[in-house]
Amino acid sequence: MTAEAPQSNRDDDVRKDEFDLALEEGIEDETLLEDPGATKFSISSYGADYTVDSLVKRMRGGAFKVPDFQRQFVWTAKHASKFIESLLMGLPVPGVFLYKEADTNEHLVIDGQQRLRTLQAFYDGVLRGKEFKLQGVREPWLNRTYKTLDAADVLKLDDSIVHATVFKQDKPEDVLDSIYFVFERINTGGIRLSPQEIRNCISLGPFIERVRLLNKDSSWRAVFASENNRAKDEELIVRFFALYRDGGKYSRPMNGFLNKFSAQMNKVGDAELDRLAGVFERTIDKINSAVGSRAFRIIRALNAAAFDAVMVGLAKRLDAGAIPSDENVAAAYNSLIATDEFRQACERATADEENVRKRIALATEAFAET
Repeated sequence: MTAEAPQSNRDDDVRKDEFDLALEEGIEDETLLEDPGATKFSISSYGADYTVDSLVKRMRGGAFKVPDFQRQFVWTAKHASKFIESLLMGLPVPGVFLYKEADTNEHLVIDGQQRLRTLQAFYDGVLRGKEFKLQGVREPWLNRTYKTLDAADVLKLDDSIVHATVFKQDKPEDVLDSIYFVFERINTGGIRLSPQEIRNCISLGPFIERVRLLNKDSSWRAVFASENNRAKDEELIVRFFALYRDGGKYSRPMNGFLNKFSAQMNKVGDAELDRLAGVFERTIDKINSAVGSRAFRIIRALNAAAFDAVMVGLAKRLDAGAIPSDENVAAAYNSLIATDEFRQACERATADEENVRKRIALATEAFAET
């Protein structure tokens, strides 16, 4: 019998896969290899049995929120029909996993969105813009819609039970660590979400929406290239804001720092978001005009550590007053990335507090003289 690999070894393999995938896409980010260490939190959970009609009501009313991330509805019409058929036959079906938000009592769907969206689509009568008729099922349900089901079948479906596991985090209260870990550990259809995709689900709000808007900035697109399908470009913008605004408070792991920052920034006002947006736009405009598409690429891939240091250092220089010339910025940039001390801080243990502070200090000093 083959022994199952320890969870820590599997996590190491996943982190290595994520690093390799990012590198293939032209992004070098050593923090993807970072071990987050032991995390302690207190959660409470309970089981709840929902009737199908009550689930549909909650989906329609927004009490159950399906996270806004890349993986949308992927079931085929036959797959969705088979799920409805199982309920009509009285067969047990897999449950759903929900996080209950303390402030609003709304539920975030952690696992089970395909099932919940199928139920809503069948009751609404439309699947992907077409009439939802049951396909690939047995009589008497073949080609039936919810409206054309026999009355007895409607009652049976309405009263069918789907079990839900509902949990909430009790401690710590400042950032929802448990949801990030649950998202990471639950395999939803074999697609593992990137850290920023998870962040976009859990911390969706004014700050994340602003980041998504800034991700379309023309200068940023010219430097980064096409939009990344795992939201890595959005994560870099979050990383810049976090280190520019709260870099003095940085502590590893980087992902945990960004998670906490994102949650906190959703609570600031529009004035602060406007200010930060202006800082990003001014800084990336200057990088684009002075350095162009080779920016942040120490060897060949875009280096995330070089990005955060150069952006923070240049932003601080632009805050100081007169706009430096493109020639002076380019000269400072070229000198900086040629420095062995800076390169080492961008290539090894890039999430360590000492290296984060060192490379930002070097970049700040380099641009201060422009």
